[in-house]
Amino acid sequence: TETASKPSFSICSSNPAPENEGLAVDTGLKPAGPTPSSSRFQVDLVAEAADAPAPEGSEPAAGGEEAKGRFRVVNFVDPSGASPPEAVPAEGFQNGDTVMSEGSLHSSTGGQHHYHYDTHTNTYYLRTFGHNTIDAVPNIDFYRQTAAPLGDKLIRPTLSELHDELDKEPFEDGFANGDELTPAEEAAAKEASEPKGAVKFGWIKGVLVRCMLNIWGVMLFIRMSWIVGQAGIVLSCVIVLMATVVTTITGLSTSAIATNGFVRGGGAYYLISRSLGPEFGGSIGLIFAFANAVAVAMYVVGFAETVVELLSVDCIMTDEINDIRIVGTITVILLLGISVAGMEWEAKAQIFLLVVLITAIFNYFIGSFIPLQSKESQGFFGYDSGIMMENMGPDFRGTESFFSVFAIFFPAATGILAGANISGDLSDPQLAIPRGTLLAILITGIVYLGVAISTGSCIVRDATGNDNDTRSAQIMANCTDAACKFGYDFSSCKSDDGLYNCRYGLQNDFQVMSIVSGFGPIITAGIFSATLSSALASLVSAPKVFQALCKDNIYPGLEMFAKGYGKNNEPLRGYILTFCIALAFILIAQLNIIAPIISNFFLASYALINFSVFHASLANSPGWRPSFKYYNMWVSLAGAVLCCVVMFVINWWAALMTNVIVMGLYIYVSYKKPDVNWGSSTQALTYHQALTHSLHLSSVEDHIKNFRPQCLVMTGYPNSRPALLHLVHAFTKNVGLMICGHGSRRPNFKELSNDQTRYQRWLMKNETKAFYTPVFAEDIREGTQYLLQAAGLGRLRPNTLVIGFKNDWKDGDMMNVETYIQMIHDAFDYQYGAVVLRLKEGLDVSHISEQDDLLSSQEKTSGMKDVVVSIDMKDSDGDSSKPSSKATTQSLIIPQTLNVAEQRLLDASQLFKRKQGKGTVDVWWLFDDGGLTLLIPYLLTNKKKWNDCKIRVFIGGKINRIDHDRRAMATLLSKFRIDFSDINVLGDINTKPKKENVTAFEEMIEPYRLKEDDMEQDTAEALKASEPWRITDNELELYRAKTNRQIRLNELLKEHSSTANLIVMSMPLARKGAVSSALYMSWLETLSKDLPPLLLVRGNHQSVLTFYS
Repeated sequence: TETASKPSFSICSSNPAPENEGLAVDTGLKPAGPTPSSSRFQVDLVAEAADAPAPEGSEPAAGGEEAKGRFRVVNFVDPSGASPPEAVPAEGFQNGDTVMSEGSLHSSTGGQHHYHYDTHTNTYYLRTFGHNTIDAVPNIDFYRQTAAPLGDKLIRPTLSELHDELDKEPFEDGFANGDELTPAEEAAAKEASEPKGAVKFGWIKGVLVRCMLNIWGVMLFIRMSWIVGQAGIVLSCVIVLMATVVTTITGLSTSAIATNGFVRGGGAYYLISRSLGPEFGGSIGLIFAFANAVAVAMYVVGFAETVVELLSVDCIMTDEINDIRIVGTITVILLLGISVAGMEWEAKAQIFLLVVLITAIFNYFIGSFIPLQSKESQGFFGYDSGIMMENMGPDFRGTESFFSVFAIFFPAATGILAGANISGDLSDPQLAIPRGTLLAILITGIVYLGVAISTGSCIVRDATGNDNDTRSAQIMANCTDAACKFGYDFSSCKSDDGLYNCRYGLQNDFQVMSIVSGFGPIITAGIFSATLSSALASLVSAPKVFQALCKDNIYPGLEMFAKGYGKNNEPLRGYILTFCIALAFILIAQLNIIAPIISNFFLASYALINFSVFHASLANSPGWRPSFKYYNMWVSLAGAVLCCVVMFVINWWAALMTNVIVMGLYIYVSYKKPDVNWGSSTQALTYHQALTHSLHLSSVEDHIKNFRPQCLVMTGYPNSRPALLHLVHAFTKNVGLMICGHGSRRPNFKELSNDQTRYQRWLMKNETKAFYTPVFAEDIREGTQYLLQAAGLGRLRPNTLVIGFKNDWKDGDMMNVETYIQMIHDAFDYQYGAVVLRLKEGLDVSHISEQDDLLSSQEKTSGMKDVVVSIDMKDSDGDSSKPSSKATTQSLIIPQTLNVAEQRLLDASQLFKRKQGKGTVDVWWLFDDGGLTLLIPYLLTNKKKWNDCKIRVFIGGKINRIDHDRRAMATLLSKFRIDFSDINVLGDINTKPKKENVTAFEEMIEPYRLKEDDMEQDTAEALKASEPWRITDNELELYRAKTNRQIRLNELLKEHSSTANLIVMSMPLARKGAVSSALYMSWLETLSKDLPPLLLVRGNHQSVLTFYS
């Protein structure tokens, strides 16, 4: 055959297979995968018990019983390049080896698609390395998040596929890099990969043109001259430079963020949300989109006012305000048509408007060099040093001041994000946004300065417009105004009461640039161009930003606006919404109040962009690597502060309103906790601060006043013992550290890692402030020893071991009891306190709700990372009920077949999750352990669920000193500032217990006694060595008094505390090596049986309470 000349290889399991199970060489030609590249070798999965290879066309189903990580390499292409023409496409050999592995076969969508992936860029590598390997060389496609516009997402071979034994099942974690995507990113990538022939813009047409058009607003033509008249040339330049400094710093910050990774559509919202997280991004995104929508109305009304003013001479339709509404409505409908027609048409319209605008600017400058006598009476005399010097200083009139004039000018400098807002439509946003934005700021800043100096140098502040206001030669000598040397006297403009009444000049005529220009109507066209271009840019920006916001699903209910249409993914629904908002404000036609709010919305966005750069630099995250280097974190912080200052300068009440709205939206998004993970600088800074504070904490010695119970709770899986989890969480929440420890016997570290991630999510979903830490160990004691030594970090280390009482100790192997008791001894050896919780119903519910079914961390179909917690209760036949779909609460689905004991156990497991009614927490503080026995109930009763419970204290004492002991304890408690409702002194604590209770105890320990007196000494010693838990006759006699005390205490507990909500009691100690495990366990059993929930506590005998300040 044609394939005979090509070598074929089989990579088999390390276990030799019988001859009849050998892996045959597959001589069939496999079709190439979806990528055009071919392969030097392809790896197929081999069924575990197959005599022959699988059929050629078959693909293994996700999660099926296919191969457990065994590979077969087929169709190895000869390095010389000889290949049958039908085997692979001609262009294939350039793209190198293609390998498949079981981990690679399962795509992020759940294994629906199977690809042959490129792992080497050239066949050269395999020959160089000298052996056939599925190890991959570095490739950009491994680092993509999913099928992206620039290429396909490839999955590199997992560590397990390269490292594990061949007969083991590979570790499938779905994503090799942990790049789990949000639904928004999945959708964005999908949409980005689908369209072919979408219009993409370069930096000139996409950013520079848009920014220049947006910055050169109507202010350039109808307000710049008035600003020069009020503030003078010097202060006008200062105003322009101040605004330019703010926008330049913001431009530098925008450039830094835009070059720190691939930028998708969404502009300011995308940049802020991916830097500071969804809370700030979501709040700014909404108001930024709204501000752009209202800005459309502002610019259109500005245009309509100019049109109506031109037509007012002889063409009024109804009245002025209705004419503005009519012209504005027609204009915005035409603009909507251009926008909906597509980005290409909109870009052509912008180019045309820019040409008109630049022509108008040149028209003004050319006109300023051509003084005409007919224009002199209106204040224009051409360039003159006298006029320049006269206009150099300020001349604020009326209520105007430097800051009020600055507030009027600053909106003219905004618009620098016009290019960034269509980031999704740029061919290379990382290059286009910095280059286009900064160049636009430079060009527009120079033009503003040029216009300020030019108008101040050739136009006087006041002119009558009357050609007859000339001076006679003899009076000319006393004239000091700049107009005097040209023969004009405009002193009549100022009346005796100090008011000005002229119509012309810098101070009075907003249209003075039309007078100066070479051809007046071109300036009018420039005004039209400036307003319409800004309106068009805002009309495009608002839907694009809003669409990106809706795709991320931060605000529920807005998903309908995320849908895009056509090859450019146009947000048509967003256009309609923007049109409606703009039309509503156009019909109001009174924008004097809303205008400062819009400026403040834009400034809030600028402030947060600057703050984002400062925040990211401060967090010092390795992921913050902008390719744009010309930024500084402190300059960005200064820019953020400047933006906030300018907000209040422009309009203080609008600034306050903006801050209130931003904070309100921030709080809402924080409360909703959108399930997104964008690697924001907030996360990075949180880590940085946690690390810094942990190190700082470790440098300071502990103090009694700052003692907190930091608990290592041996829960197993956190949902196996809910009562233990809830009770410890009740007194550690927001107070101390809680670690859920679990000694797992499964020697599978990958499953352990999966469990750690899964159950940590479960704890977070259930609002339990704890860490889950599993370790691999042979038994629970070994696991606890590891955790006692290694759990925690620095000062954030556990100091108290919390375990559940072993209710079934009499039923199983007594070596388990030995292990259990030794665990308590280990805690004391490591200077830990020890706490044991006993519920008479028991703690462990995992035998009812099978652990494998209890928690499934399936990804939702949309790709969200919600952990689906489902507790499946199994009946006696093993049939399981349907799992619960609730993701936020632990839902117990209880079949009717549960027996009474299981039902009680389930009820008891939720006991401490409920609000505790009025009752008592009885503290039996019999031995001073440093105060932990008292501190825990105090912390517990401070919590909302327990604050209806009162603390009752029980202490041991002598009958003849009861009053004295009570007063002493009351004094101590008052010094500790611990409230209590009652103190009981137990004078009869040493009374002999009832005979029947003693008999019951002796019957209980009978099976566990060694009875060494009845056997040979050697035999007794051998039995004790093999079964160290056995109780010797000697120790039983030695500790008879202590045994009787436990029996008596149980009688007293039943007498005094049978109705308590919780009993907290000093745990009896047993000397290590002297008291056998069976005897100690019997003491604990006797002491705690048939009682309400009981907490046995023993601190490490270091003080945890102090009455010193």
